[in-house]
Amino acid sequence: MIHTTFWAIVVLGVLIFVHELGHFLLARLHGVRVLVFSLGFGPRVYGWRSPQSGTEYRLSAIPLGGYVKMLGEGDDEPVANEDLPFAFHSKGVWPRMAIVAAGPFFNLLFAFLALTAAHLVGVGELLPVLGSIASNSPAEAAGLQKGDRVTFIDETPIARWSTLSSTIKASDGRPLNMTVEREGNAFMVKVIPQLKETKNIFGEPIRLPLIGVGPGERMESISYGVWESLRKGWEHTWSMTALTLTSTWKLITQVVSADQIGGPLMIADMAGKAADQGTSNLLFFMALISVNLAILNLLPVPVLDGGHLFFFMIEAVRGTPLRESVQMAANRFGMTLLLLLMAWALKNDLSRFFSSGQ
Repeated sequence: MIHTTFWAIVVLGVLIFVHELGHFLLARLHGVRVLVFSLGFGPRVYGWRSPQSGTEYRLSAIPLGGYVKMLGEGDDEPVANEDLPFAFHSKGVWPRMAIVAAGPFFNLLFAFLALTAAHLVGVGELLPVLGSIASNSPAEAAGLQKGDRVTFIDETPIARWSTLSSTIKASDGRPLNMTVEREGNAFMVKVIPQLKETKNIFGEPIRLPLIGVGPGERMESISYGVWESLRKGWEHTWSMTALTLTSTWKLITQVVSADQIGGPLMIADMAGKAADQGTSNLLFFMALISVNLAILNLLPVPVLDGGHLFFFMIEAVRGTPLRESVQMAANRFGMTLLLLLMAWALKNDLSRFFSSGQ
């Protein structure tokens, strides 16, 4: 329990810091005075004030978020005339949009850097060694056996299980010539994939060409050079973002059950397991959570960054902001929605916790 709690605090602390750092740096860039930079909500636990900028940096009691409080940002207290040039509300709509968008952008940037670092450190890759052969499958009919290593499919070299799997799925069912190594001998077999109905990660039925093989347990840690790591970091960031957007839409349209939503207990459990599996796995996990935080914050829900951006876009089109009473009512609705979502996620966490017998 202490182990998972520690890593949950580390993961969430870093990602919250990165998010709020985006808001902070863009605010400073546009000449907005930052009054408070807080990691956590609620009562102040520790803090200090910068004598140069006057910003108070603090740790607060509830480590499930953070905030940057800027001069003139939703504050009932009037701003003195001499301080107006440094107030958030005195800036144009585009600088305000940049400040708000910087938080999610920094989360995406962190994901890219974390994934790049993971590939520099070394990523565990499953080797293309067959771990299982399904009965009455194309693989069995072709004479493939457990322990065989596939080295080529037609002219495509196969060094990783991921390449083996993707090449078979892209075959459209055409015959494949596989070069196989078995006990030091190499030979070729022809395998004809069969279209099988299976399910994707969302539980939706799909038809794919399959040959009836499963991976073994042999893995190899691969370290990449700087440029290749940057390329793979970008590719994985893009695929994680696309997957998160798709998952969010399927949750909204109820294709995926809301019971799949996870909260802090699930994050803590996954953070501990990722840390146990090594540095690159922890970096991949942090990148995934960072992308999820970015997408969540960009949803056009009042009180989230996306809600503020939505209001600013309306202001940019109208030339004037919405009435304060309208924004306040929308923010109350958004806060209620967010609290209900958090309560639902916690309920799911507790259900998983007790059903697993922990």
